[in-house]
Amino acid sequence: MAQGACGPLDDPWAEVPDEAATARAILDPAATVTCWNDGARRLLGRPAEEVVGRPVAELLADPEALSRVARAARGKPRWHGTLEVLHRTGRALPVRVIAHRLTDADWGPPGWLVVTPLEGLEATGADADLPRDAFRHAPNALALYDTAVRLRRANLAMEAVLGLREDDIRGLRLSEIGGKRQSMELENQVRQVAEEGRPRDVRTRLRTGGERREHAWMGRLAPIRDAQDHLVAVALSAVDLSTEDEARSRLQLINDAGTRIGTTLEVDRTAQEFADVCVPRLADFVSVDLLQEPRDPGADTDWPAEGHVRLRRIAHCSSTPGTPEAMLPIGAVWDHPMAAGTVHALLSGEAVTVVRGEPGFLAWVAQDPERGRHAADLGVHSILAVPLTSRRKTLGVALLLRYRRPDRFAPDDVLLAREIASRAAVSLDNAQRFTRERDTALALQRSLLPRTLPQLSGVDVAHRYLAASGHSGVGGDWFDVIALSGARVALVVGDVVGHGVQASATMGRLRTAVRTLSDVDLPPDELIAHLDDLVVRLAEETGGGESAGDIGATCLYAVYDPVSGTCSMARAGHPPPVVASPDGATVTTLDVPAGPPLGLGGLPFEAAEFVLAPGSVLALFTDGLVERRQRDVDAGYRALHLALARPADSLDDRCAAVLDALLQNEPPTDDVALLMAATRVLDARHVVTWDVPHEPAACATARRGVAEQLDRWGLSEAAFTTELVVTELLTNAIRHATGPVKLRLILDDTLICEVSDTSATSPHMRRASSFDEGGRGLMLVAQLAQRWGTRHSPTGKTIWAEQQRPDRSGEG
Repeated sequence: MAQGACGPLDDPWAEVPDEAATARAILDPAATVTCWNDGARRLLGRPAEEVVGRPVAELLADPEALSRVARAARGKPRWHGTLEVLHRTGRALPVRVIAHRLTDADWGPPGWLVVTPLEGLEATGADADLPRDAFRHAPNALALYDTAVRLRRANLAMEAVLGLREDDIRGLRLSEIGGKRQSMELENQVRQVAEEGRPRDVRTRLRTGGERREHAWMGRLAPIRDAQDHLVAVALSAVDLSTEDEARSRLQLINDAGTRIGTTLEVDRTAQEFADVCVPRLADFVSVDLLQEPRDPGADTDWPAEGHVRLRRIAHCSSTPGTPEAMLPIGAVWDHPMAAGTVHALLSGEAVTVVRGEPGFLAWVAQDPERGRHAADLGVHSILAVPLTSRRKTLGVALLLRYRRPDRFAPDDVLLAREIASRAAVSLDNAQRFTRERDTALALQRSLLPRTLPQLSGVDVAHRYLAASGHSGVGGDWFDVIALSGARVALVVGDVVGHGVQASATMGRLRTAVRTLSDVDLPPDELIAHLDDLVVRLAEETGGGESAGDIGATCLYAVYDPVSGTCSMARAGHPPPVVASPDGATVTTLDVPAGPPLGLGGLPFEAAEFVLAPGSVLALFTDGLVERRQRDVDAGYRALHLALARPADSLDDRCAAVLDALLQNEPPTDDVALLMAATRVLDARHVVTWDVPHEPAACATARRGVAEQLDRWGLSEAAFTTELVVTELLTNAIRHATGPVKLRLILDDTLICEVSDTSATSPHMRRASSFDEGGRGLMLVAQLAQRWGTRHSPTGKTIWAEQQRPDRSGEG
């Protein structure tokens, strides 16, 4: 190969047989020769080393002709005509030239491919035998290629397709006529038919006739043989299927939009799915901007009067890496002038198309010179603004740009964009409604869940709550820690069926009911039974034929007594709790009787009692912690056991470690509530119990015992008040109940007095008149104590009263 000639990396025809039958050169964008083949040397007598690297204007008889050609070819993919070129001897030669504009997607760097066929090709047998008029006027586009894959004949229909006359292209290969990579691929198909002698059908997409728009073609390649059965040519018959292909593509795009847009109920992701579907099949760049609040299209009074509309960018997509078209980042808020095309689309509710060179495009550029310069640099030539409207409300606008695709937005493109935008708007509206409901439910849920948990001497507590992600929305999970009488503590975890505001509201009602029932100090099984009745009534109140199961719930209620170290619990359809031994060596799922879910009504609940060693960790949780789509409940419990067995610096760290181990950094698909309690047992020296004889004289003995015990605790200051409370409670039990009677004094965060008897009748406070001899005892107790109450047991009742400890009177 001569120095400076085109090699196979520069010119795809360099290694093709008889390639010298075409004079061919490649120019860079500055019109400098970069490749020069042997056919060009034959035509002008100039070797490659003499031409490559020099301006092509030096080869023209009239250097000004290059400027005229450049003006004529501006914005076009191809130019053809006659030019006078200079032979090496100095004489001018008129030659027919075809110049193809090259892009990065073709043969390499941008530039021009210049070709001209050389004269002297001999006619084949196919030329001689085929009647010229019959061939020229055939209705289909027909062309004949010789065995070297060079064009010999093209009928009038093929000339119209190519935009070139037969005389201009005779002797050129198909790739030289088309100048595109697809043309080379089609040429290879013709060559294979010539080699194999068998016909074949091909489909391809080509820009022909100098058009910017690609056409879809169905071609039939067939070998032509002479009388001696020798292959003499290959016939190409082409049918334009662009209309059918475009219709099929539009239907496919609409189908893809239906399956790809709205896969979630997230606004930003839905908008991004819309943009991704449209690029690059409908536009080179798509942006989605939403209004702060949806508005009625066409209602002028609803639009702001300050001369602009504020929109927020939530998605964009580009066919060019790096999204160079975007002047704003996602999430940015910007003001659109009222005269902008995007605002016209918002105001009217109709799609607006703007084309470069038209008044609308010039006005669009004038509104924002920086944006206009940016569009000019990219080569934007067509803009389409489509409103996003759903349920008679305009949510925002989608802006579609074309600059890589040469064809502007046609009416069919506008209809297609509106159809896809309409589907996307419905999904966006649903996502916005879901987001608003989710935010409302979250706010309601946060207001109903405990903000802080009480600091109790019987247990240390830690908790976590995670709302569900995805479509499900906020659920009705809840937890609570309630201080009970006698230093006991109630631990509650529950889960309402369903999601959303209704579930959060129902959760709030059930949590309030549990707190109210716990004030009565009911045993766990009785409290769950009363809660079941409440859920049944709530279901009946909803009306509309809903069954109780539609407002069902699960609940676990546990009461821990730090005096005895026992924990009594009952559950209604809720996962059983797990307890870890103080050293973490043993982790056990407690066998609590599985009661039915709340809301079924009429079924019994059972309680179970367990002895927990001091320092044990009790874990109560909702099913979202252990149940996942890719993991069954048993596997979830095994993972929970392993997580609880691992040592941790604090209970809060242990709580976090459990979530990390079971959720594995993935957002939960269901709400997760986790409540963990580390148990303590009160010092035996802080609990004193007396058996009190059932006689009035026992009160004096009891008062002396109480005073002595307070003195041992260093609480002599509380002796007078405590003796009064003990006297009133014992007198009430001895007078109105039956024995045996027990008195218990508990030193905890408060000083607790308890009197137990075997009567089930609860005392009540009443207002005594001036002349009544009794009836003032409980009123006196209520005045002296911080709080007081009654709790029932299977053997009777206990009246209790709590007082502030004198040694802690300055706390709080």
